[in-house]
Amino acid sequence: MAKKVAFMQGNEAAAHGALYAGCTFFAGYPITPSTEVAEVMSAELPKIGGKFIQMEDEIGAMAALIGGALTGAKALTSTSGPGLSLKQENIGYACITEVPCVIVNVMRGGPSTGMPTGPSQSDIMCAKWGTHGDHPAICLVPASVQELFEETVRAFNLAEKYRTPVMIMPDEIVAHMRERIVFPEPGELEVIDRAKPTVTPDKYKPYDTSFGDVPPLAAFGSGYKFHVTGLNKMADGFPTTKAEYVQAEEERQVRKVEANAADIMKWEEYLIDDAEVVVVAFGSTSRSARFAVDEARKAGIKAGLFRLITFWPFPEQRLLEISKKVKGFISPEMNLGMCAGVIKGCIEGNAPVLGIFRVDGEPINPGQILDKIKEVK
Repeated sequence: MAKKVAFMQGNEAAAHGALYAGCTFFAGYPITPSTEVAEVMSAELPKIGGKFIQMEDEIGAMAALIGGALTGAKALTSTSGPGLSLKQENIGYACITEVPCVIVNVMRGGPSTGMPTGPSQSDIMCAKWGTHGDHPAICLVPASVQELFEETVRAFNLAEKYRTPVMIMPDEIVAHMRERIVFPEPGELEVIDRAKPTVTPDKYKPYDTSFGDVPPLAAFGSGYKFHVTGLNKMADGFPTTKAEYVQAEEERQVRKVEANAADIMKWEEYLIDDAEVVVVAFGSTSRSARFAVDEARKAGIKAGLFRLITFWPFPEQRLLEISKKVKGFISPEMNLGMCAGVIKGCIEGNAPVLGIFRVDGEPINPGQILDKIKEVK
C-alpha cells in the first residue's frame, strides 16, 4: 500500500509530526511566523480528544504547557523570537522541575520585534543561554519540510526520554516553504513515552535518583501526589538550601543531557572525507551550502558540508577531529557569527573560520558561499 504523500508547509509538518509523536495538548499564542503550527493543532487535536488552548500571552502559554505535561500529556507550544524571550522564565522552571515538553521556535529577525516576516538564525544562543542558571539544553535545527516532521517526532522522544524541554528551531524559510512530504506509517518512526513509576504512590519521589539521572515521572491525577517547585529541591520535590543536595541536583540535570550527547546529537556529512574546506551550516542556509559545495567540486576545489541537525549539544569532538585535516571552515549563517564563535571555541585554532553573516532578512545564496570557499588558501 502506497504511503500518504502531501505538498505541505514546514509549520504544518511540525504540527503533524507532533501528532504522530502522540501530542495531545497544545498551549500557545499567535505570533508570526509560527502561527500555522497553532492553526493545525487547533483543528486536529479535538479530533483525537486532545486539548488546544490559546492563552492570553506567551508567558501564560508556557505555564499552561508545563501544567499540561505534568498531567501526563505530551505537550507542545510554538512561538518566535519575542515570544521565546517572554517564555524564558517558565522555560527555566520547566528545566529545574524536569518537565518534558516541546517548543517550536521559528526564527525571525531580531532583537525585539525586529523583522517579523524575515528569516533569521539568531535564536540558537537563546536555546542554551536564554534562561538563567545552569540547565540542560537540546535544540534541533531541521532543513526541510520532511525533516521538520521527523525532527519534531524526535524532539518529543528526547523530551520524554530525558525529562527536559526540547526546542526545535527552524528558520522562517524552512517553516514557510512548501515541499513534498511522505508520511511515515504508524510505528515506522520510533515513539518514546516517559518512564512511569514502578513503586506505589506512598513510596514515590519525583526526583529519586536511585532510578538513574532521569527519574520516572508520575502524572498528576493518576493517584500519585508530589511537590513541584522552582526552588532547588530534594528527592521528594520539597525545597532545600543544603549545599550538597543543590550541587548534586544541578550537576545531575546537566549531566543527563551532556552524558548522553552521543544519543542526542545528529548531523550530516557530505563529501567530508577528502575535503580541504568544510562549510558548517544548518537550516535553510545548509541548502545553499550544499549547492555551493557541488559547484566548488566542479571547479576542482575539495569542499565538503557538515550540516548540523542538532545544534545543542554541539558536536565539538567531531569538528575538532575534522579541523586537524582541513585548510579552513566556512560558517554561513543568518546572524552575526553565533555558530562561527562556537566552532572557533571547539577546534583549538587548528584551522581558520571564515564567516558569512547576514541579518538583512535575505537568505545566504550559493554564490556567496562559493566565493568564500575560494578565499581559503
